[in-house]
Amino acid sequence: MAYRWKNTLKDSDVTEQSVFLNRRQIMAVAAGLGLAAAIGGPRAALAKEALEPNSFEDITTYNNFYEFGTGKDDPVKNAGKLTTTPWTVTIDGLVDRPGEYDFADIMAKMTIEERIYRFRCVEAWSMVVPWNGFELKDMLELAGVQSGAKYVAFETLYRPEEMVGQRFPVLEWPYVEGLRLDEAMHPLTIMASGIYGKDMPNQNGAPLRLVVPWKYGFKSIKSVVKITLMDKEPPTSWNVANAREYGFYSNVNPKVDHPRWSQASERKIGGGLFSKRIPTLMMNGYEDEVVSLYTGMDLSKNF
Repeated sequence: MAYRWKNTLKDSDVTEQSVFLNRRQIMAVAAGLGLAAAIGGPRAALAKEALEPNSFEDITTYNNFYEFGTGKDDPVKNAGKLTTTPWTVTIDGLVDRPGEYDFADIMAKMTIEERIYRFRCVEAWSMVVPWNGFELKDMLELAGVQSGAKYVAFETLYRPEEMVGQRFPVLEWPYVEGLRLDEAMHPLTIMASGIYGKDMPNQNGAPLRLVVPWKYGFKSIKSVVKITLMDKEPPTSWNVANAREYGFYSNVNPKVDHPRWSQASERKIGGGLFSKRIPTLMMNGYEDEVVSLYTGMDLSKNF
């Protein structure tokens, strides 16, 4: 039986929906951010988590998604213009069955394997977030990964007529990211299609986004339209923009400071701006599960 990561967090550890979605005083979850454990069950199993009476629209008001603007409330104001149906994901490169894969067909094939993932996430703050999704490995195997593949490249939709932030040269568009193949095939690396038992909101990366819980949030690329299997390391948007601050790996590492701030501590979500800071965990608390991926590497240089 294929290895599936087991849950270590309890329902009580999950950040309440209102805190996660209405984040006016916290760092945005940005590109996916991390999370924490897989449990079996349908989307309806998360209904008990939706305790806050505010409407879904009212509380999804604070995000980082530069394709819709650099302001924290720009995505919720602008993302509604994004058309997410129909949606296809091109899988190409070093695969046996390259082509365009319809999102509805992907979801139909993943129904049995779709799970609810509770992953701990961290940037300047920490939280536990439940996502609906499935292992990226399962999706890549639809296309048949060839033996020569060593890396996986991802690309976000480029549609400036709907994604107004793309009309400005904040980054080189479209947004691109990448993983090493062993990182991509790890059972903690998922493609998320929903949150809190609901379809993914546009401002959070609808309809399909990557989530890599032991890495900083910008690695978790949103609104994915293309996945390419490669034999060389692909360029990534923030690394191209500023390699000194944003490495290819970007594993959560409290021992490596960002050039402009310390990454050694964080605050827990829901405690307010003056809540006690706590130590940031190596690889966001998933060190035991993923450290073997980096055997022999100097993680202060390969940041």
